[in-house]
Amino acid sequence: MRKVLVRALGAVAGAASLAGVANAEEAGSISEAISEGELIAEARLRYETFEQVGQNDADALTLRSRLGWQTGTWNGLTALVEFEDVRDLAGDYNDGIPPAEPYASIPDPPGTELNRLQLRWQVNQHLTTTLGRQTISFDDSRFLDASNSRQDARTLDALRADVTFGGLKATYAFVDHVNNTTAEYNDWESESHLLNVSQTFSDAFKLTGFAYMFDFDTPVAINQSSRFLGVRATGKEIEAFGGEWAYAVSYANQEDYGSSTVDFDLDYTQASISAEYGEWAVQLWYESLEGNGARGFFVPIGSSNSFQGWAGAFSTKPADGVVDRNIMVSYAPEWAPDYLGGLTFMARYYDFEAERTGADFGEEWDLAVGADLTDNLDFSIEHGDYDSGEGVGSPASRTRTRLVLQYKL
Repeated sequence: MRKVLVRALGAVAGAASLAGVANAEEAGSISEAISEGELIAEARLRYETFEQVGQNDADALTLRSRLGWQTGTWNGLTALVEFEDVRDLAGDYNDGIPPAEPYASIPDPPGTELNRLQLRWQVNQHLTTTLGRQTISFDDSRFLDASNSRQDARTLDALRADVTFGGLKATYAFVDHVNNTTAEYNDWESESHLLNVSQTFSDAFKLTGFAYMFDFDTPVAINQSSRFLGVRATGKEIEAFGGEWAYAVSYANQEDYGSSTVDFDLDYTQASISAEYGEWAVQLWYESLEGNGARGFFVPIGSSNSFQGWAGAFSTKPADGVVDRNIMVSYAPEWAPDYLGGLTFMARYYDFEAERTGADFGEEWDLAVGADLTDNLDFSIEHGDYDSGEGVGSPASRTRTRLVLQYKL
């Protein structure tokens, strides 16, 4: 499916992880590997407005800048260092850092930090290891996400190993520290184990199994500790009925784990099908997060922007769970001018209800347009309008709009 459509859905990745990069030639020395490296440079200017019933309207103009260096490869070793800076240029908003401002939340606090510092070793054609501060995401990022939708992206201090044999791919990671999305104010200590194994049989069928054991030592995050066991099947580039089709089906179970002081056992199911016909694409989506009345299925460091609407009504999961049914339609006109490469318009409608009780949890419309202005510069406009339902526990109505101009070297 289209690159701009992916961007409009919120799945914008950060700079490429070394875990998937292979240099064509080996450098003859360490100094040569450093000098023949590549500059990492990025700037993202964003204006965001947020209105929520019961709170003062918020608006924020922020700038995220990244600067780093990725070396060439020497004896299978590649290094990367990257700094990230977020600036508050204008606006009135609650950035999530105490003391709280009397406005709705736009959690993009200013700050400068070491975003990534990692060493990759390609042992052979089958095994690659990565040590240090890095981004890690799996599959559709539902359970583990770099959270690039916020200006301060999430990175992990981790040891990662990737094994590949033909269509079989396996990744294991031990996570020691979670660098969350509010600068250094909300980081978590961790002793988490992540395992993702997939077998690609063909474009039409890929099967993935995963086990994510999140164990957090930081007091505010202890009860986020949980274990996920799941399976996922996907297929793409399936030619049928004159179009190109794709699908995804997932199931996962979540239980308390490690340091958690509360007991829970919750299920997750998801199914989607999409088709592309020339300039048009459509996707049908179903997702169910179980709730037991005390807490709902939750994702401690999973995606908070690409699912359940851009307005963010369900960033905190309801105790009765939530069922999400939605339809998305996009249009990428062939008549678009050259200076608007990949121009895409998108509309998505959501219907929500409580998983446990069936109570009305409202509806949302998301609208977006995005395009590439040059090879390095793109823009997007995203709007999410959530209307609260009549059921007990339904979140307050809210509206969020983002205007983004992004440069990547």
